[in-house]
Amino acid sequence: MLNKTFATLVFGALLQTSFSQTLDKAKLDAYFQELEKTNKFMGSVALSENGQIVYTKAIGFSDVETKVKPNENTKYRIGSISKSFTSVLVLKAVEEDKLTLDIKLNKFFPKIKNADKITISNLLNHRSGIHNFTNDSTYLDWHTQYKSETEMVRIIGNGGSDFEPDSKAEYSNSNFVLLSYILQKVYNQNYSEILTEKIIKAIDLKNTFVGNSSINLNNNECNSYKYLMTWEKESETNLSVPMGAGNIISTPSDLTKFSFALFNAKIISSGSVDLMTTIKDQYGYGLLKLPFGDKTGYGHTGGIDGFSSVYGYFPTEKAGFAITSNGSNYSINNISIVLLSSIFKKPYEIQVFKSFELKTEDLDKYLGGYSSKDISIKITITKNDRTLKAQATGQSAFELEATEKDTFKFYQAGVEFDFNPTDKSMILKQGGRIFTFTKE
Repeated sequence: MLNKTFATLVFGALLQTSFSQTLDKAKLDAYFQELEKTNKFMGSVALSENGQIVYTKAIGFSDVETKVKPNENTKYRIGSISKSFTSVLVLKAVEEDKLTLDIKLNKFFPKIKNADKITISNLLNHRSGIHNFTNDSTYLDWHTQYKSETEMVRIIGNGGSDFEPDSKAEYSNSNFVLLSYILQKVYNQNYSEILTEKIIKAIDLKNTFVGNSSINLNNNECNSYKYLMTWEKESETNLSVPMGAGNIISTPSDLTKFSFALFNAKIISSGSVDLMTTIKDQYGYGLLKLPFGDKTGYGHTGGIDGFSSVYGYFPTEKAGFAITSNGSNYSINNISIVLLSSIFKKPYEIQVFKSFELKTEDLDKYLGGYSSKDISIKITITKNDRTLKAQATGQSAFELEATEKDTFKFYQAGVEFDFNPTDKSMILKQGGRIFTFTKE
């Protein structure tokens, strides 16, 4: 669910050029057409300049079974982007003298380990040491079930502490679940009511709200999917579990509107925004730094079930972007690069996805375990009919797509596998790095 799969974006440095409001919309349309026809991405995107939407696109299906197409107002679960909203609400509470950043957690939850040392600030920038409950092996056994505050606090408490508070930073959804409950206590309202009053109504967001326990297709919401030769529906996390760590539903247009309002002090003060953008060990208060060439943006990423998302705002250029996806077989980072390249007038190419047909017996020569002197992981290659699968040590298996003879790719993570069956070796390429593996 809400993990670090999409928690850090590092955009490649590109040629510097001047900012321009002129977009090549036809080229962007062609790019998304290619993603759609090759089943690489389902979802919506938006670009904004000076608070105005300048481009939107929605592709794929909001419901694959009934072939319902998404539109600009189709709503997606945004996962950990919810943390930006929760952080804004906490700082709003500070401005309204409901909280202070140095209040200790033991005022609200004294049974949490180190609660007498953990501050609100530590929760906001992942420096609490509180164990991340979504990392537990049992999490997927119960994440679809309703959980009360008492149950979630017990689960979080049982996880204990991973490190001494404020000694380092480590991403933990537990922090923001607890912040949600704290907000409810200091405002004496439920999280949804606080969000509606302090943000949604304040800046007139049309399609943003706290999700219900189940997805409502009749409300123009969408199911989420994973791609296993076809789009297969994912399970639905009960949103009582993540609370303000991942319970919000929204659209790219609303997310760009939110980011513009945030960075132009229309929700909280500029001083509070400065606190959010103070990055320490990768994390601010509900924000991550998103570098793009010579430009610096801030935003967050999200992943819950089959949904993935990202939004960012570049204060100097007053430009924003957002992506919400209900099914991705491709790197969302690559899509982000294309959108930002377009708005900042930097060169990019429309990738053409090649496919290479193989019979099931053609895959046998690749099967087995591979190890490397360059990196301390083992990769096991298996197959399912005509599909090759790879599994690295401690990770889930993922399907590879044949693109040419002896070459397979996992587009979602930008990984390429080049096999040499003759000398029983394999070369793994990712992010400009090359690792040589030998078949055991």
